[in-house]
Amino acid sequence: MHLAEIAALRAIPAAGIQLALTQRCPLSCAHCSTDSSMGGTQFPGGPFRRLVESFTRDDHPEVMLMSGGEPLLRAGLVAELAGRARQAGTRSYVLSGMYFARSGRGLPGPIRRALGSVDHLAASLDAHHEREVARAEVYRAVHAALDLVPGVSFQLTGVDDDDPYLAEAVADIRREFADRVPVLVTHLQPTGRARAVARPSAPVAGPAPGPADGPAPCDFATWPLVGYDGTVYGCARQSLLERHRPAHLVLGQAADGWPALRARREARALLRMVRAIGPELTQRRFGSGERAGGPCATCMGLSEEPATAARAQQYLAGAAGQAVERMARALAEDRDPYRFVARWGSARYSRLVALGWEDACAG
Repeated sequence: MHLAEIAALRAIPAAGIQLALTQRCPLSCAHCSTDSSMGGTQFPGGPFRRLVESFTRDDHPEVMLMSGGEPLLRAGLVAELAGRARQAGTRSYVLSGMYFARSGRGLPGPIRRALGSVDHLAASLDAHHEREVARAEVYRAVHAALDLVPGVSFQLTGVDDDDPYLAEAVADIRREFADRVPVLVTHLQPTGRARAVARPSAPVAGPAPGPADGPAPCDFATWPLVGYDGTVYGCARQSLLERHRPAHLVLGQAADGWPALRARREARALLRMVRAIGPELTQRRFGSGERAGGPCATCMGLSEEPATAARAQQYLAGAAGQAVERMARALAEDRDPYRFVARWGSARYSRLVALGWEDACAG
């Protein structure tokens, strides 16, 4: 599965699901958005298993994204979940800090088995990460993974598009892999440990501004996220969700199963409006007034006023609300592989998600 295919699906509601398998990680990267360490939270794998067991050929997400912490610390669980998901028609993606590359002895057996089970491996790389795992070591591991995984990519994080590290690293990756391995470039966000190293003025990523009173759809309110403890949220902003747990974004538990969770997502009026027009316009139209703090802070507070959800539900039942949702769906379903990346990551480097795509299609 090529990175461009995943990017094209990312804005489509319920096209994918994200599993945060663990908060544990053997690396100590200064920019870690989840504040992961070997002392981090990790629960039994049962809820994740029961969720994936609920996928059927007729009802399943197209993509299952596994992250952490470091998901490949649970290599056996990754292989098991990926194998079961594939039986239902769901393809899998795992994002790794490549800690295992530090051994210099090739890929360990459990890692090889896990990588042989997934459809895409994304290798994390950035200036802070390179202090933990050398770039040359990551390259060697990625070369080895290319023989095991249908799709491989790099995920680079920089301060902003003018970060010289990004320009140098992108050029180096393109030389090393002869433009066969795609690259997703994102910007450092002030969450987790990254609060200490991000630019003080850097906002937490939120919807790009729209017209003064126009929609700014939120693409993070598309794929459900299963947190470390099995709680399922309707948004990907894990650190915020775990602190605030707003009612409109808490869909239930992983063990509830995919059909029930997908149906709850579709039934949540506030979640649907956030997806269609963004949290700030949702608050202005259906709440009691504007909130300070930006789109994510506004979204966390939408459930505090019961009347807000009732007004949104009434609006969605009418012709105007249905038209707004149709427009949002049409925008997402054009499956543009660059739109989501340019909007939420790096516009300058967004085209790099398609490196090697023609080769992948030909194969």
